Amino acid sequence: MSIRVVVADDQEIARTGLRMILDAQPGIEVIGEAADGRRAVELARRLRPDVCLFDIRMPRFDGIEATRVLAGPGVPDPVAVVVITTFDLDEHVYAALRAGARGFLLKDAGPGMLAQAVRAAAAGDALIAPSITARLLRAFAGGGRAAPPAQPIDPLTEREEEVLATVARGRTNTEIAEELHISLSTVKSHIASLMAKLGVRNRVEIAMWAYETDRLKR
Repeated sequence: MSIRVVVADDQEIARTGLRMILDAQPGIEVIGEAADGRRAVELARRLRPDVCLFDIRMPRFDGIEATRVLAGPGVPDPVAVVVITTFDLDEHVYAALRAGARGFLLKDAGPGMLAQAVRAAAAGDALIAPSITARLLRAFAGGGRAAPPAQPIDPLTEREEEVLATVARGRTNTEIAEELHISLSTVKSHIASLMAKLGVRNRVEIAMWAYETDRLKR
């Protein structure tokens, strides 16, 4: 069964290009397009796609606000959102992830990376462009934020700490399994345990917790 995608971008040529790229990928189908964020939200609520692909700068709702409405904290049945933009700005990345996005890509990421991000989001996984992940680690580790993040409900095991670090570096489940020499089912089990202990909803929030607690400098 195909992954159903809604694309939102205020530029028609960009929407057309994204549709062509995604429709050419096996197992992915674009089922709707929107030229502004409000229309994107309406489409997503009506069509219930597996993944929404949103540009950041759009009229009537920008991509971050549309993401927050569909996938933000407190949303009972969140939609998987991947944010894609030409603007390589850290504040956009951080805002998108905080709004509930499961992925963040630049428009020059290429068809392969785009398809990988859509598939990851549909599977409940997440993908952030590697160059962005590296910058986030530098910019937000330790964070200097006013309110410290909550501590785990239970202490993390040594293996969970290892999985936490790989998730924060943007590794997929398959890559984590290969790097740590464990099975894919074991990776999924550790990630589920991390989400429960940290009180987060997905692997993007696991990564943000790692940045904010300065975990990767240990």
